[in-house]
Amino acid sequence: MKMKKLIVLIVTGTVLVACGSKGSHSEHGGHSNHGQASADARNYADSVNAGIISADTLKRSVPRVSMDFIGDNHVHMVYGSPGVRGRQIWGGLVAYDEVWVAGAHQATSVEFGKDVVVDGKDVPAGKYAFFLIPGKETWIAILNKNWDQHLADEYKETEDVVRVTVSPESTETTTQRLTYIVKPITADEGEIIFEWEKIRVRFPFRNR
Repeated sequence: MKMKKLIVLIVTGTVLVACGSKGSHSEHGGHSNHGQASADARNYADSVNAGIISADTLKRSVPRVSMDFIGDNHVHMVYGSPGVRGRQIWGGLVAYDEVWVAGAHQATSVEFGKDVVVDGKDVPAGKYAFFLIPGKETWIAILNKNWDQHLADEYKETEDVVRVTVSPESTETTTQRLTYIVKPITADEGEIIFEWEKIRVRFPFRNR
C-alpha cells in the first residue's frame, strides 16, 4: 500500500494542504531536491486551481515542475505559472499568431531522458524550449534547441527541432494557474498537456 504524506503550508496567511503519494513521479510527489521554496510555490498554484484558495491575489508567476515516466523515459518540464486573475488571456495578455514562451519568465523547458518521435520526426534525448503559437482556430507547438533563454527574446525559427499543428480544446472549468501535465498513455506513448484559462492543448509523442 502506498504511503501518503500530508503537507501543511502557510502562504500569505493561508493554510494549504497537499497530499502526495510516495513513489509518484508527478509534480506533487517526485523529486525532493527542488527545494522547499519551489514546493511552496507549486502547491500555491495547485491550491488555487483546486479552489482551496478562492482568490488568487499573488501577482507574480510561480515556478512549477511537471514530470513522469513514459516507459523508462523520464520526461521533465520546468516552467513559470502565471494566473488568470480576471484578465483576458487569449488575444489580450497573450497575442494570437506570435511565438509565446508558453509560461512566464524563462523559456518553458522539456527534457527527454531518451530519444522520442514527434509527428513522425526523430527528436534526440536532451533539453528543449517548449513554445506555443496560439491561433483562433489552431495552435503550433514548438521544440527549440535554445532552452536557456528569457521569454522568447532569443528565439530563432532556424533552431526549431520540430513544429506541430495542434487543435485547442475548450474546457468547462477555468484553470486559474497555467499548468502542464506529463501524461503516460501506454508504455511507449505519452503526451504533454497544457491547460490555462479555458484552453487545453495536447502535444503527443512516443519513445523511439
